[in-house]
Amino acid sequence: MAARTALEVFARISPLVSKPGHQARPARVPEVGEIAGMLDHTSLGPDVTVTTIDRLCLEARRFRLASVCVNGIWVAHCVERLAGSEVLVCCVVGFPLGATLPDVKAYEAQRAIDDGASEIDMVLNVGALKMGDELAVERDIEGVVSVAHAHGARVKVILETCLLVDDEKLSACRIARRAGADFVKTSTGFSNAGATVADVALMRGAVGDGMGVKASGGVRDAASARAMLDAGATRIGASASVDIVQA
Repeated sequence: MAARTALEVFARISPLVSKPGHQARPARVPEVGEIAGMLDHTSLGPDVTVTTIDRLCLEARRFRLASVCVNGIWVAHCVERLAGSEVLVCCVVGFPLGATLPDVKAYEAQRAIDDGASEIDMVLNVGALKMGDELAVERDIEGVVSVAHAHGARVKVILETCLLVDDEKLSACRIARRAGADFVKTSTGFSNAGATVADVALMRGAVGDGMGVKASGGVRDAASARAMLDAGATRIGASASVDIVQA
């Protein structure tokens, strides 16, 4: 299935967005109903079954969430289950370590898009970033961005902020922006910590209004979600999306 365009995605998710790759910082914290449209309903564990995925899609459709975020093996299944709805399918790439070769990440992205994914959440090369090899990090991201943007799909770059010092986080944001990514994202949720309000604010300051910021990892309730949005997040990744909306 052809991926839905990034413009279609953002037109539904936020009236603040005028074109793909541009998302201004919200002027206020959204109401609960609006928060639903900014949530990526996530299930990425190794023990996920088709029952888990079917429930994920059912909940995302019911509450009109932004997307379901899944591993590549489930993309086509989710696209089928979500047909006729506005819920997007997001696929992780190079997940969760980021230590995959750039051409493999690009192929993962291409395959996910071929299966119908509209968004790609890729983990950057954390080791290269910590070594100061900005060129390697940029090329790693550019490979995925090139594939995704050729098909109207969006790219979120996962920094894994818990492994980085502030200077490295700022550097990662600048690199992701140069490489043409649409979002920077805090965390995989599979390392030693997840999103923090301080990191979201730092990332928003680094990328300005021209990119989205996704808070992910450890956002489990409405209060946490609102705090992330207030700090500058424009998307939230959570397995507790239903709890957040129903709170």
